[in-house]
Amino acid sequence: MKKHFLLFLAICIHFFAFAQTNVSSKNWHWKDFDKDSVHGISLFQAYEQLSKLNKQPSPIIVAVLDGGIDTNHIELKPRLWVNTKEIPNNGIDDDHNGYIDDVHGWNFLGGKDGRNVDKAADEKSRIYHKYKSIFENVSDMNQIKSETQQLQYQTWKQAANEIEFSEEDAANLQYITMATNALQKLGNIIIKEKNDSNFTVESIESFQPIGRVTLDAKMAYLRTVQILGIEKETPYQEVIADLKEYIEGKEKSAKAKSIPPANIRADIIKDNYENIADKYYGNNDITGPNAKHGTHVAGLVATIPDSSWNVNRLYPAIQIMGVRVVPDGDEYDKDIALGIRYAVDNGAKIINMSFGKSFSPEQAWVDDAIRYAGQKDVLIIHSAGNEYYNLNSKAVYPNPYSSTIKDTAKNILTIAASSDYFINGSLLTDFSNFGSKIVDVLSPGNKIYSTIPTGNNHGYLQGTSMAAPIVSHIAAMLRSYYPNLSATDVKQILMQSVWKPEEINKTYPVPQKQEEKTLQEIAAGSGIVNAANALQLAQNYKPGKKTKTKSK
Repeated sequence: MKKHFLLFLAICIHFFAFAQTNVSSKNWHWKDFDKDSVHGISLFQAYEQLSKLNKQPSPIIVAVLDGGIDTNHIELKPRLWVNTKEIPNNGIDDDHNGYIDDVHGWNFLGGKDGRNVDKAADEKSRIYHKYKSIFENVSDMNQIKSETQQLQYQTWKQAANEIEFSEEDAANLQYITMATNALQKLGNIIIKEKNDSNFTVESIESFQPIGRVTLDAKMAYLRTVQILGIEKETPYQEVIADLKEYIEGKEKSAKAKSIPPANIRADIIKDNYENIADKYYGNNDITGPNAKHGTHVAGLVATIPDSSWNVNRLYPAIQIMGVRVVPDGDEYDKDIALGIRYAVDNGAKIINMSFGKSFSPEQAWVDDAIRYAGQKDVLIIHSAGNEYYNLNSKAVYPNPYSSTIKDTAKNILTIAASSDYFINGSLLTDFSNFGSKIVDVLSPGNKIYSTIPTGNNHGYLQGTSMAAPIVSHIAAMLRSYYPNLSATDVKQILMQSVWKPEEINKTYPVPQKQEEKTLQEIAAGSGIVNAANALQLAQNYKPGKKTKTKSK
């Protein structure tokens, strides 16, 4: 069972943060290797550089394509993009862009009646059932004459293979179900004596139970959440809710081959999905029903300084545009394509995309949108993914390479997640996808602290989803202070200014895996993004110029 659970952790690490978190780790990703011996992005040093420049930042809009942003979060609210051409909540499309009352962005997962898509099936399930009646009796692809249908058949066969719920999947599900049931029983015992229905690990560590049963329950609870990798600040009710959500998703996966997914688009969104020209759907609720992931990402894009920083006059003039396109499940290609175009048409110069999937049946729509963004000088920053895939041989989407256009987009930066020795004993993580043909740079993505709903809440998440917006902030800083830099200039600056080890062939252990890798194997840039280096390079940057990067 332990082996199965370790696999579960590797797959689901994106959703749970490690235990044993302390205050010193809150903003480790901002730190500097020379000064702090921590492999952060040298953000403090970057602001020191800005203080010496006689420059004022120009406004820069960063679109966050995600699952929703808490627009009432105290720290994010003043940093939201405001569409000044739109009169809020008057029910009129004042700026005539086709989207009514899009004051802070747009929700492509909503209905005109105000309802929202929350959970969606994974793409392989949608593909499998869409083509099942057409291809289930085909034994030889040569029976299919149309080249288009042959490609569809190949995709369907791959989906059919991957939709299988393996014995290992079943064992993982059983283990987590047992752990969740145990935690609920232990929690009920603790609540009776502690009289706190939403306790945290931090609050019960100092709790001294009177009864032996409660003491045993406390110790068992602490051991279980530590094994599960749940952060100490997570309230009990949230722990149980997250685990139940995971179980629900896996139970659906177990039935995915026999039960077709519900057509939630037809019920809520009501667009003609097969027609990319049918694009004026959705609503203006950019928060949606589950904004935890997107709010965390938006906070990292903003990189809100702590109270010890006196940098308000230096802070990049970042405006965050919310574009809701990612449900709990796989995103739809049409929403991604239209979300990119919406962001571009409404002034975004950087688009953060912290999502991805293994199937993209309408890839051509997304490919066209990415290249449209390139034509409009918009930089797209995309997370590499959390499956520990080698992207040199395994495709995930969106992808810089288009199999339909037959070229590679130059305005995409693909980000892997780095770590630090004080967190997990390595610069690498055991979840980040890698591959020097697709991935460009590394960025901190392990145990990252940022905004979460509601009020003024903060918490830890991890994954390449966190690594990407950290890069988006640096890119926004560059474009805010050096507005003449193009999207491709910024990409090259970020790749050329990475921190690298002195020994380029130095290997680092991959935690929980019996292997080591060099940073060259992870990313084309062979290093970790560095804000101070990037700013220094940007001052006199000329396209095509190469520079030595800082290494230790």
